[in-house]
Amino acid sequence: MKLIHKDLTKTRWFKFSLIEQMANIGSEIFRTISGQNKKQDYMQAFERSLELFDLTIVDPKNKMRLKEILRCRELWCDYIVGDNQYHQNDAMWQNYFYAFNWAARKNL
Repeated sequence: MKLIHKDLTKTRWFKFSLIEQMANIGSEIFRTISGQNKKQDYMQAFERSLELFDLTIVDPKNKMRLKEILRCRELWCDYIVGDNQYHQNDAMWQNYFYAFNWAARKNL
């Protein structure tokens, strides 16, 4: 996959807390869902979300949270480009990531 966030280096991304990283991923997920619902091209936002997931996965401070992060990425891919075998919906994704956005704003 080509680099989409060209100005985002590992060093810069790794300075964010896990909550901030997940909140940023959530922003791309919200853009993907919004574009999909408006019948717009949403694949670029989807690819950006995957890129942020991948940067979060390789961040050494997140090694104890890899199971949740990897599972979240897997489910996200299943929802957007897979068969949605887990019967997910937009509200599930929005509710999950709203918590990270709220916590990031509160600096938790």
